[in-house]
Amino acid sequence: MEKTEFKKLFTDLTNFKENRFHPLVWINGEPEIGQNVCIGFMSEVNAKGTQISIGDNCDIASFVAINSADSHRKCLGLADDIDRKPITLEHNVFVGSHCVIKGGAHIGHHSVVAAGTIVEGVAIPPYSLIIGNPMQVKAEYYKNKVTEAA
Repeated sequence: MEKTEFKKLFTDLTNFKENRFHPLVWINGEPEIGQNVCIGFMSEVNAKGTQISIGDNCDIASFVAINSADSHRKCLGLADDIDRKPITLEHNVFVGSHCVIKGGAHIGHHSVVAAGTIVEGVAIPPYSLIIGNPMQVKAEYYKNKVTEAA
């Protein structure tokens, strides 16, 4: 089987759209993804029904879920529809492996999401370090470090 045949078969069988990152990156919907962005294998960007914006120079590790959808209320019979909220990662954001970025999150530029962190749907200022579950935001943690290095 030739590579192009395999890619088509893989796309047909898995519903993974071909993308510029890795064959095992799942992109759903039409997110806006900037220049010089890396997304590691087995990561998901789910923009179905809402907007996800990922700025330039972002690095998203493997096994990351950037998922705008929350279906728990629908599953419990408390709502008729899946709740979908936009997500924004400004430029120069690093997201460590095994993170979840929930709908409504807005992560400011030059921020780091530590591995394993669950990011709630809130606004996070630039230069922040976001760690843990429940998440803790160390606002402006990188502000002096980034400006000194520039």
